[in-house]
Amino acid sequence: MTKHIIDRFCDYARIDTQSDPESTTFPSTEKQKDLSRLLVQELLDLGLEDAHLDEHGYVYATLKSNVNREVPVICFCAHVDTSPDCTGANVKPIVHRNYDGSDLVLPDDPSQVIKPSEHSYLKEKIGEDIITASGTTLLGADDKAGVAVIMDYVQHMVANPELPHGDIRILFTPDEEIGRGVDHVNIEKLGAQVGYTLDAGKRGAYEDETFSADGATVNFYGVSAHPGYAKDKLVNALKIAGDFLNRLPKDSFSPETTSGREGFVHPVTMGGVAEHAWVKFIVRDFNTAKLAEYEERLKGFMNDTVVDYPGARADIQVEEQYRNMKEVIELTPEISQYAIESIERAGIEPRLSSARGGTDGSRLSFMGLPCPNIFTGEMAFHGKHEYVSVQDMEKAVEVLVNLSEKWANH
Repeated sequence: MTKHIIDRFCDYARIDTQSDPESTTFPSTEKQKDLSRLLVQELLDLGLEDAHLDEHGYVYATLKSNVNREVPVICFCAHVDTSPDCTGANVKPIVHRNYDGSDLVLPDDPSQVIKPSEHSYLKEKIGEDIITASGTTLLGADDKAGVAVIMDYVQHMVANPELPHGDIRILFTPDEEIGRGVDHVNIEKLGAQVGYTLDAGKRGAYEDETFSADGATVNFYGVSAHPGYAKDKLVNALKIAGDFLNRLPKDSFSPETTSGREGFVHPVTMGGVAEHAWVKFIVRDFNTAKLAEYEERLKGFMNDTVVDYPGARADIQVEEQYRNMKEVIELTPEISQYAIESIERAGIEPRLSSARGGTDGSRLSFMGLPCPNIFTGEMAFHGKHEYVSVQDMEKAVEVLVNLSEKWANH
């Protein structure tokens, strides 16, 4: 039975798939598999006989080639989880048909209003069908729009076997929102030479570049003492950490003061007790070499702080998170060339951009699968004002049809 992309997306959005950064399991929440199991069944129903859910929560499937020549295997990928930043339980998708350009008041909390004055892309969406949540949850368009686009693409290709394509590998991942999305992907099993994630925003968006990223933890070690007898003994690590944060620049070096191609250092969480306190940072820049510069500067602020607290000490620990995918993708120019031509063939002006963040594709690229990012229409993600245009999703499906034909004629 043919399923419209609106119904498909809304069905997926209603399933709570929020990931949990504090979890030590993989996937971080079992409920993500609720959607993954549904996707496997839908893929099997569409005739993709190898569709399955593995022990790590990944969905793999193959749309088998219908051309009689050997062509590169391409992978379309999206993630099933939603952000921990806003609840994803009891999502009630609302379809605003033939959007007229007015403010969208969300009924379950009328104080939540999506305004074109604050979301300028809405001004381009007049006459289209906009899907929002109801005001108390996120929508989950990040990245259930991508999931719906890939599933609708599979349905379209199965229904139109005359459209040429090589082997198309489908991959749905968990835990992308907490940076673990490809921790257990089996690249050999996937067997693709090129990948594309469906996880970008505005119609026409194509991202072949992301930040490079490190995580840094700054530890402060104080001197513990009974507070009743602490005079001239206690050195409170929590206060040192607070002083350290206060020394960070107020007009630069942070996400709230940078844009474009500027990098930043961002404290994301902190904790501890009087004897030991820690602050965790994310470190980001498009130029990988700059990460070490930022980390040295952070270390300088740390050292300047701790010297004012005799008896205290500090250290910084850095770990690599992901790297700028462009370093890999630019080695194979047709990856971007075919994507851009496929967008243009769909009657869309490409919006070439660099992602001030990362995707599953960032890490997949360095695992041997060059993997840029294509639009789905998802906007204002991670919050209650999230929305997506149905027509944007439909256009993304058209781009995938064009793209699989491009690679079939490679």
